[in-house]
Amino acid sequence: MSDFLTKIGDGIIAVADALCEYPEFLLLIGGGLFLFFYSGAVSIRRLPQAIAVLREKQAKNSGKATGQISSFQALMSAIAATVGMGNIAGVAVALTVGNGNPGVIFWMWVSALVGMCTKFFEGTLAIMYKGKDSAGEVQGGPMYIITKGLGQKWRPMAVAFAIFGLVGTLCVWQANQLVESVTTVFTTPMGIENTPWLRLIMGLVMVGIVAAVILRGIKSIAAIASKMVPLMVTLYLIMVLVIMALNYDKVPGVFASIFEGAFSFEAGLGGFAYVALIGARRAAYVNEAGIGTASMMHGASKNTEPVREGLIAMLGPAIDSGLVCTLTAIPIIIAGNYVGVGNDPKGLAIALGAWQQLIPNIGHYLLMIIVFFFAFSTMFTYSYYGLKCTGFLFGAHNAKYYNYYYLAMIVVAAVVPLKVVVGFMDIAFFLMACCTMTALLLLSSRVKHEARRYFAQKKH
Repeated sequence: MSDFLTKIGDGIIAVADALCEYPEFLLLIGGGLFLFFYSGAVSIRRLPQAIAVLREKQAKNSGKATGQISSFQALMSAIAATVGMGNIAGVAVALTVGNGNPGVIFWMWVSALVGMCTKFFEGTLAIMYKGKDSAGEVQGGPMYIITKGLGQKWRPMAVAFAIFGLVGTLCVWQANQLVESVTTVFTTPMGIENTPWLRLIMGLVMVGIVAAVILRGIKSIAAIASKMVPLMVTLYLIMVLVIMALNYDKVPGVFASIFEGAFSFEAGLGGFAYVALIGARRAAYVNEAGIGTASMMHGASKNTEPVREGLIAMLGPAIDSGLVCTLTAIPIIIAGNYVGVGNDPKGLAIALGAWQQLIPNIGHYLLMIIVFFFAFSTMFTYSYYGLKCTGFLFGAHNAKYYNYYYLAMIVVAAVVPLKVVVGFMDIAFFLMACCTMTALLLLSSRVKHEARRYFAQKKH
């Protein structure tokens, strides 16, 4: 029986690895590139306007606005979900490709531009096609984009997205990695044995912190995120600037190596393509453009102008897979400890090692502050996504029960190995992307029409 279960587990992991390699890359990057060119490179041409509308007060909208939070809170909450452990561990792993090629960072920037365009379409459609849950409260997200935008005959795809969302939006990996990092940096060096009981205690502490935020609803999550995200990104920026100042002579070489590595044909055309694919794919995973999670958050915005919300939504990838991933890469490239680490690198260990090397004795503790911020920001916001999926499937009055399931899974994540569970989540994430990207592509012409109307109106 155990052999049978082992084979099933290995099969799940194999399917997840297969789907989350090139199929997911082609879906997100390929679909994103189509939207990028179809929109006339909106993520580049309209970036100044996106920054400008973010600074506008929500009160400029009409009094007919429906929703629970402001556009700024929606953006900060969406970023809180995407800025997580992948921005640290994932970037470190990407840098190990090809015996350590910094060029992957350039292709992460390119992918961020593509992701910004996808998020523009997501944010716009989230306001164009809001729906109401069983309690009569206005909601947004792929479920409503599909049923309102494509029609009720597409409802099975909306239901499928919500089912996949119940699994894909769990935060077991974040919780598990946070426990691993705490034991590595703090408890083990102190001589405290890494036992299941210790991990259970840490899991319960995490649950207490997360529950204090998520059980109070979306307004609480948004209020925390709107304060937490600017603080943690600014703190990370300051800390990296300190490292750059201490190693000022190496900084020009960092950016030179990124551009040189991005277009290096030293390993042939195949090697160049591989580096480009790794960088672009890693950024796509980080910013979640095309997955559909962000549209659930932006659909809760008190905004009556779809394109305005789209412009604000597209700033997300610029921050998470543009700025934050770059902040992670700079110290690692300066330290150079990512070269020759083998085929199974531990991303977080590489990042912690780089900081400890550059700021002896306290570097890894400083990075752990950021790790705490990133992990909890994701755990706070992801609960909302699962809550909305539950409400769509089982009714708004039953949605609250999802939070207890979500909190219980954090404890499970802290105690047990989760490779198979994470495989399930990866598969669910891919299937969520299939539903969302299908809807975005089918409705892209309506977004383009709405964008033309909006920008023409602003011009005159």
